[in-house]
Amino acid sequence: MSLHRGAPPTPHESDEHAAETRRLSLNPFYGEADPIGGMTSAPPLHRLADGPMPPSTAYQLVHDELLLDGNSRLNLATFVTTWMEPQAGILMAECRDKNMIDKDEYPRTAELERRCVAMLADLWNAPDPATAVGCSTTGSSEACMLAGLALKRRWATRNAARYPATARPNLVMGINVQVCWEKFCNFWEVEMRQVPMEGDRFHLDPQAAADLCDENTIGVVAVLGSTFDGSYEPVAELCAALDALQERTGVDVPVHVDGASGAMVAPFLDEDLVWDFRLPRVSSINTSGHKYGLVYPGVGWALWRSPAELPEELVFRVNYLGGEMPTFALNFSRPGAQVVAQYYTFLRLGRDGYRAVQQTARDIAMKLSGRIGAMKEFRLLTRGDELPVFAFTTAPGVTNFDVFDVSRRLRERGWLVPAYTFPANREDLDVLRIVCRNGFSADLAELLITDLAHLLPELRAQDHPSARDKTAATSFHH
Repeated sequence: MSLHRGAPPTPHESDEHAAETRRLSLNPFYGEADPIGGMTSAPPLHRLADGPMPPSTAYQLVHDELLLDGNSRLNLATFVTTWMEPQAGILMAECRDKNMIDKDEYPRTAELERRCVAMLADLWNAPDPATAVGCSTTGSSEACMLAGLALKRRWATRNAARYPATARPNLVMGINVQVCWEKFCNFWEVEMRQVPMEGDRFHLDPQAAADLCDENTIGVVAVLGSTFDGSYEPVAELCAALDALQERTGVDVPVHVDGASGAMVAPFLDEDLVWDFRLPRVSSINTSGHKYGLVYPGVGWALWRSPAELPEELVFRVNYLGGEMPTFALNFSRPGAQVVAQYYTFLRLGRDGYRAVQQTARDIAMKLSGRIGAMKEFRLLTRGDELPVFAFTTAPGVTNFDVFDVSRRLRERGWLVPAYTFPANREDLDVLRIVCRNGFSADLAELLITDLAHLLPELRAQDHPSARDKTAATSFHH
């Protein structure tokens, strides 16, 4: 979550002016019985008020302030689910008071979690879904942390004679990984070795990754669905390169697949693509239930091929909640609502339902990317034919505006389309990215195209791009 530092700075104002502002911040109609009774000013913003207020008033104050947030349905930056059926919302409301960790008190909720793990193990072709192990998490970031911990502990056990005295573990990945992998390496003191982008390759290169591996490598992370451009990394080719490395040197390096998005797309739309537990070198997989798993935030899943891939000493057993329950998580207490919603969605859709939803998202992405690619001002980098996500940039010769101008102008019309700069070695490339999710329908895509076409004449009339500081202009936060 974001790190905040107390109250934000505010423009200087007199105490008299501040008091008058608080007085005028309350609509007299907020007082239900008596429009002016007992309501003289809005509460302070950065300290607790001296007394309580009616629940309807508190609701209305918070509700009104949140009107200034963007419309989540028009947020084409986020991968996170922004629409579910009303029945799912009702189920989540019924379960929001259940603590997911209290498995003895809420055995049916725990059973639904177990069923979800089994379903994912089957979906991802575990050798024996009945023996695969896994757990729910608050999202893919936590799931990645757990997978990384398992990789490090397995490596440390194999290298007990050298670690920590003379050996420092490292983890290999593409430079396009989500920021949670940087956090993992920082928090758990693992050297991060990254494969840079080159030319039109915007993700990990299998041979380059294998070349970075040595006896201190705890694993290689492959991303099934890069957040930068929506492309799949070549997991099978990576495993083949690591097989060759082992034959040549004896170094055996496992693979973790970060399938935050793609692990809930590829099984339905790319069934012939081999990326999962069918590859013996893949030891663990994670996904975000709250992305293309089609559940509101926050729920993620981490699965291991078998118990051998998850060191037993990482699993804690607690009994003060009424029964001895194993737990492997960075968090402890959290609501059971999202896990219940995940099971509801699995039950509701089945394989054919998921296939229909994801195919619709991909079809919309490809049609939308085709329309944008046909505009002379833009050049496509990806088409949305893997994840329903595509990236594009301004065409060669366009000098009077840039992607940051496009992002800013679309925001004026309610659309949140991120603009950002690629990492090494493609810092020269500034792009826009559009994420098509369930709920972003063909008619909304048509409205986006219409708005984009309307703002282009104004952008063409500019003398030069308006944003000089790209770091200030970007709206991309991974």
